[in-house]
Amino acid sequence: MAYFIKTTDVVDNVWGDIYYKGDNSWTDTFEDRKVYSNKSDADSDTSTTVTKNGVTYTPRHFNTCVVVSE
Repeated sequence: MAYFIKTTDVVDNVWGDIYYKGDNSWTDTFEDRKVYSNKSDADSDTSTTVTKNGVTYTPRHFNTCVVVSE
């Protein structure tokens, strides 16, 4: 079974699904999503944090994302 990460975002006042592409980037193109062979790897990427100016935080998209199985 394959897994991917998705979230919903607002762009120009339109709701839409966006997919994790890898390397802290997202895409609205389903075919460009990063596909995982197991759920634990996908779950690991959802816990991504960033440290900037001495502050560590979870980027906004990772706060609302879900791991989906295909």
